[in-house]
Amino acid sequence: MDDRANRRLVLGGLGGLALAPGAAHAQAAPRRDLYDGELDYLAREFSGAATRIPSRIQIAAVSEPGERMAISGRALSWRTGEPVPGVIIYAYHTDASGRYDGGPAGTRHARLRGWVRTGADGAYSFTSIKPAPYPNRTMPAHIHLTVLEPGKTPYWIDDIVFDGEFRVDAAYKAKMENRGGNGVTALSR
Repeated sequence: MDDRANRRLVLGGLGGLALAPGAAHAQAAPRRDLYDGELDYLAREFSGAATRIPSRIQIAAVSEPGERMAISGRALSWRTGEPVPGVIIYAYHTDASGRYDGGPAGTRHARLRGWVRTGADGAYSFTSIKPAPYPNRTMPAHIHLTVLEPGKTPYWIDDIVFDGEFRVDAAYKAKMENRGGNGVTALSR
């Protein structure tokens, strides 16, 4: 097993999802092919990030149209189940019409994006609006997450998707790689 697989985290607590450290064997390895041009990747992903990244943020302004939501969880070591502090989690998603449009020049993921750094207890949270599926209806509503552990290479984990919503069915769930835990979460309304 390569050393990148050994340093994976489990992001637990997404909408009440509990992940046991023993479930790590079912996790897929981070994908090396996603990081060609790593410096360019980091420059784009972290363009616009604050110098001091808090553990709680608001991604969408109060004036942003859409259903309000809050996501919270904890970064846990997949080996020990212990909280991992200082992990940066970059989240981005579409707006209420399923588009990424409108981001500042030089960014890749538009305007509904933000960064949190896990606290001493591994906790993080963000509020935003629930994203919509892409206008061409090829993907369910989802939130992309990139993880950057202190001193390590960033990696993508499975998107957060909403159980029972458009296209999140048994077939979709069966195709998930479970990188970083299972990203399927239930909405509480």
